[in-house]
Amino acid sequence: MGPLRENGELLFFPIKNEEEAIIFVNGKRLVLNDGLAHLTLLEYLRGLGLTGTKLGCGEGGCGACTVMLSCYNTVKQRTVHRAINACLAPLYSVEGMHVITVEGIGNQHQGLHPVQETLCNSHGSQCGFCTPGFVMSMYALLRSSKEPPSHEQIEESLAGNLCRCTGYRPILDAFRIFAKTDNTLYSYNASTNTSGDAKVICPSTGKPCDCGERVGNDSKDIGTSHPVYKPLSFSEVDGSFYGNRELIFPPELLSRKPHPLYLTGPRGMSWFRPLNLQDVLDLKSRFPDAKLVIGNTEVGIETRFKSIHYQVLIAATHVPELNILRVKEDGLEIGASVTLTELVDTLKQCIAQRDAHETSACSSFVEQLRWFAGIQIRNFASVGGNICTASPISDLNPLWMAARAQFNIIDCKGSVRTVFAREFFKGYRKVDLRHDEILLSVFLPFTRQGEYVKEFKQAHRRDDDIALVNAGMRVFLEQKDDAWSIVDASLVYGGVAPVSLSAVKTEVFLKGKPWTLQTLQGALQVLQHDIIIAENAPGGMVEFRQSLTRSFFFKFFLCISYNIQQKTQVLLGLPNSYKSAVDPYKRPSSKGVQSYECPLNGTAVGLPVVHLSAKLQVTGEAEYADDIPMPSNGLHAALVLSKKPHARIHSLDDSAAKAVPGFQGFFTAKDVPGGNDIGPTVNDEELFASELVTCVIGIVVADTYENAKIASKMIQVEYEELPAVLCIRDALRAGSFHPNSERFLQEGDVDKCFSSGICYKIIDGEVQIGGQEHFYLEPNSTLIWTADGGNEVHMISSTQAPQKHQKYVSHVLGLPMNKVVCKTKRLGGGFGGKETRSAFIAAAAAVPCYLLRRPIRITLDRDIDMMITGQRHAFLGKYKVGFSQEGKILALDLEIYNNGGNSLDLSFSVLERAIFHSDNVYEIQNVRIKGCLEKGLKR
Repeated sequence: MGPLRENGELLFFPIKNEEEAIIFVNGKRLVLNDGLAHLTLLEYLRGLGLTGTKLGCGEGGCGACTVMLSCYNTVKQRTVHRAINACLAPLYSVEGMHVITVEGIGNQHQGLHPVQETLCNSHGSQCGFCTPGFVMSMYALLRSSKEPPSHEQIEESLAGNLCRCTGYRPILDAFRIFAKTDNTLYSYNASTNTSGDAKVICPSTGKPCDCGERVGNDSKDIGTSHPVYKPLSFSEVDGSFYGNRELIFPPELLSRKPHPLYLTGPRGMSWFRPLNLQDVLDLKSRFPDAKLVIGNTEVGIETRFKSIHYQVLIAATHVPELNILRVKEDGLEIGASVTLTELVDTLKQCIAQRDAHETSACSSFVEQLRWFAGIQIRNFASVGGNICTASPISDLNPLWMAARAQFNIIDCKGSVRTVFAREFFKGYRKVDLRHDEILLSVFLPFTRQGEYVKEFKQAHRRDDDIALVNAGMRVFLEQKDDAWSIVDASLVYGGVAPVSLSAVKTEVFLKGKPWTLQTLQGALQVLQHDIIIAENAPGGMVEFRQSLTRSFFFKFFLCISYNIQQKTQVLLGLPNSYKSAVDPYKRPSSKGVQSYECPLNGTAVGLPVVHLSAKLQVTGEAEYADDIPMPSNGLHAALVLSKKPHARIHSLDDSAAKAVPGFQGFFTAKDVPGGNDIGPTVNDEELFASELVTCVIGIVVADTYENAKIASKMIQVEYEELPAVLCIRDALRAGSFHPNSERFLQEGDVDKCFSSGICYKIIDGEVQIGGQEHFYLEPNSTLIWTADGGNEVHMISSTQAPQKHQKYVSHVLGLPMNKVVCKTKRLGGGFGGKETRSAFIAAAAAVPCYLLRRPIRITLDRDIDMMITGQRHAFLGKYKVGFSQEGKILALDLEIYNNGGNSLDLSFSVLERAIFHSDNVYEIQNVRIKGCLEKGLKR
């Protein structure tokens, strides 16, 4: 990028030829061409054929796309290695850096890296789709560690990786060999018995065992299921521990100075990477609606899942003024571009170097960030991006507000103004920033003597999960004799309103009050009416979330009280039973034991043999449906979905879609060569909606998946909306059931038992269970092509039932089944979700493939996959049960309602299984069970 100004006018030039944009991938130097600003690093890597990096969720939540990113930090004067999510990282954001994928650390031919080998030998993969992500997370931890990591660090590094089928025990067991341990506890020299056949006294059980390793001259292999590696430590710069098998940081990048970038993308997209603050302000002045991008963790999701197109993106990653981390006498100045990982490291340094009373806020941020997303997100996401996103469930914004943080804001003219965090958030996703302003930095003041800050968060799970309710709380106390009074207090909650919300009335109530149990009770009463969650609030669970607001404050009071009591010996009259509520949460390292016998019967049956695909999976060489190379004349497909749950289609207009570059066709029910009616047991579903909407209206094909998605959203559909049945209770009210769907199971006489008086008690009620996603990590995918002049169709699909793909495709194309071939080598999880619901996706792609005689690939995005493939069934049960005084069940009258959706699929089998299992292991003399299949009038 050339100079931005000339004679006061803004100028923009493409980068000069001698300043080409480059990237190193697995040690190879690659030039980044112009026109790729829309691509993520994941899309670019897979385009290079490096398909070991997988697309799972597309939003940085599963870790299947993990790679290691290395860059030279000029401030720290060393190479920094970090794990990131390639699915979110914009391609141009890693310019001038080194990317290492799972293929770059080892393979079957040149040998496996120890991280790969131990995972393979420890049976740490099953479907293998998530395996490369785990390998790269562990590899990045080792490369970034000066010494062997602890067990806790290993588990924390894997918190951003999900595994759906293997389970985490073998994965953690595999990686524990790299942990810092004291092997002397397990050595034979540690035993007081020095006889030749002595056994170790196990430190875990206190009994003799074979868990140790012999030391001394008579060292023998005691027998392990895999080789035991010594703890590993990697050089930060040359990475030469494994000789020529370990990729070093490219010397060219050590001496290369960053330069400004101006690159472009499709649909008029521009990507800028300025190197100083003034250039950022000039760009913001020229393009007021431009988005500043650091980690892309918010913008990336908006563009991928919300189809938002930003014309101008400004990467503020290389601007020194936005990357400052300066420790001052009164606080910490944090640049808006500082990553969350860098923030945590600096906060920990402050905690270690300063007085404890100054770092109460620092400790709260460190603890809150410990449970904030996964390490891959924290490595790339920025402080300023998290603040300006203004999420109502942000874990950090309540803390900024409570801790008296100040936000420094600069406009395009260079004028700086300071806003307290409490006044910065104006509404849902709205902040106090004008179009000509950006967030420059954050000032976090150190806490004063007697000032305490505490964080709170409640989620469904502790690791890598969004909050149901979170909070940041602060109190400033002043001691007078043996009493403490409240000088100032701040209580801020997230997850209770469209914006992080201060409990203003409670704060006012607390000021000037003594810190006593009476004040606590009064504050809880005020708080109950101060923070009120609307009954229809998004996320539900209103009563529980409401109770959390008071629970958090009660716990805050206890934390501060015990802290005071410990420091000053002033007793506040708290029962000892309360103390457990304030003990810091510390989860011990996960442990698991698998005991089994190895029968010696001359075969591999029953032996713990590494499965055949294990080496392929840990090296990323295992091919899944979406990894198969695309034929040169292949097209990509995207489904056109109904925007109404129940409606009649009046017209379809594809004129706007035809204007999309690369558009090749839009296909609907009238284009289906064979039958449009499909179904695994009964053909009660339409492939493409002909009159009444079903889920899929048609399919668009184009030269790229991006163009196919854009075109699919430009299909104009005119609807006549009809009444919808969206849940089981709606179906009960409307009497909407699948025909002939009632099933009965009866034994004894239920009515007689209830009326005879022999039942000690009779109770009735309802139980409702929602649906559940199958959540296979690999989305549904099919590559389909014609053969023999169009007389045959072949496909590679991610399916649990290839025969159903064969049946569906032959039916919609009007071909004999022996002319359709479906191959499934492996799939990244299924769990029943890819048994029947994957078949209609392949059938949809078969139509344009057959008509155009060109290969078609369809791979669903995660949101589309979850939207259209259905779930494990939701149920409503109405019961009446009578039992004796001893608790023995005498009679059960049960009605089961199953949400069968708008087509039958396998719902009959699911209903029958539910009926047969309803009595569990009990033998009940009088039973009457009725089951019904609800039919939803919806897409």
